[in-house]
Amino acid sequence: MDVLELARWQFGITTVYHFLMVPLTIGLSVLVAGMQTAWVRTGHERYLKMTKFWGKLLLVNFAMGVVTGIVQEFQFGMSWSAYSRFVGDVFGAPLAMEGLVAFFVESTFLGLWIFGWDRLPKRVHLACAWAFSLASMASAYFILSANSWMQHPVGVEFVNGKPTMNSIFAVLTNNTALAAIPHTLAGAFSVAAAFLVGVAGWHLWRRRSASESDEGVHRDVWRASLRLGGWVGVVAFAVLAITGDTQGKLMFEQQPMKMASAEALCHTEKPASFSILAIGDVAGANCEDVKTFTVPALLSFLAHNDFSTEVQGVENLIGQYQAKYGTNYPNDPDLGPLAGQPIDYVPNLPVTYWGFRAMIGFGAISAGIGVLALWLTRRGRLPSRRWFPLLLLAGIATPFIGNSAGWIFTEMGRQPFVVAPNPTGVEGMWMFTAEAVSKLSVGEVWTSLISLTVLYLGLGVVELFLMRKYVRGGIEGVMPPPPAQREDSDSDDDTLSFAY
Repeated sequence: MDVLELARWQFGITTVYHFLMVPLTIGLSVLVAGMQTAWVRTGHERYLKMTKFWGKLLLVNFAMGVVTGIVQEFQFGMSWSAYSRFVGDVFGAPLAMEGLVAFFVESTFLGLWIFGWDRLPKRVHLACAWAFSLASMASAYFILSANSWMQHPVGVEFVNGKPTMNSIFAVLTNNTALAAIPHTLAGAFSVAAAFLVGVAGWHLWRRRSASESDEGVHRDVWRASLRLGGWVGVVAFAVLAITGDTQGKLMFEQQPMKMASAEALCHTEKPASFSILAIGDVAGANCEDVKTFTVPALLSFLAHNDFSTEVQGVENLIGQYQAKYGTNYPNDPDLGPLAGQPIDYVPNLPVTYWGFRAMIGFGAISAGIGVLALWLTRRGRLPSRRWFPLLLLAGIATPFIGNSAGWIFTEMGRQPFVVAPNPTGVEGMWMFTAEAVSKLSVGEVWTSLISLTVLYLGLGVVELFLMRKYVRGGIEGVMPPPPAQREDSDSDDDTLSFAY
């Protein structure tokens, strides 16, 4: 593999791994703040137990997210320095806002929340929880604004051959960002909801025969957590569907090749059918060899809200892209083996086609498991079948897979561009991925790729170990022991135990 391919693998591995932590942190932070709000308002100990238990898991996940997120900032200078020099005048503003406005606020109030138990007034402590959760969403807003600019560059002008931002407002209110932000946040709540349903369902099943004087005393905590997760998951999927439809219409206008690759649509159709599944090689040139199960005219509706819109196919778009952006890469030695070679404007069709379906399919499965859990636990029921906890635990993975598949589709679908051209924007405002990579040797990229992959595998083991430990510990592992069991513990130790 050459430097470009290795650099893409490295960025993909580290980004997907980091994004496993991000949605759980965002979604769980808001739900934990909601649980604490219920406790402050009602005084019911059930909500305090929920806050302490889920808050503990939130802290573990947040810590791992911070460690893996730091690498993301350095990636731009490690393997993508040419890209950084090209977009630095634009990218710097939202990334600085994310660090200074969002992340610092997020970390500060999280620290106050951790160490503020029994030290801060209840409502002040609760405000810290909400400040942390809202700052987490603000952090996502700024990051997504930067990413959306790569998908749809706005608010810039060319100065000395480089994009220079002339409107931060345009960048932060990019219509691509305004569609991506609620979609991504809904995906985060879907992840948190499945996590609640899976873990709470397992604990609820374990205590199905326990007496109220034994482990069954916490049964109301697990039931409330499961049902909260179930309802949040259903609402999140509805929001995902609505915002996903908006994104599809923007994709039809802004990145028609991505739209075509999502369907492996080789030839233009009017009206265009939506492919549910395909049998055969979707990357093959002869589309007739691929048998698909389709819904007539649905793709036209998804593209433009009517059932007669023409949707251009891959083969038809290639000529248009060649006319606008060239047929060959520049004959530049920095491009390595791609110098002077024909540009392939078609993304990896198997990845985009199946990634798009994995995103939708696993999202729907997650919501379906939530609905099933709500139905099986209605009116105080306690499911006793062994498949119940196994299904719910397996369901934790489904929104993670759906989120990752969606991001892989989004990023790979715009290839060969790292900054996709805006059809109505500044002329010449785009950048090929091949032009964005740093001047590194294959050995140097291999070294960092292997090192980061091994490091992330180690961090993954640590996270799973800690999560498993605290999940199995249940409520007893996070609540302080009764006064009679504390013996000679001093007050500071008691407070720290209560504060984790």
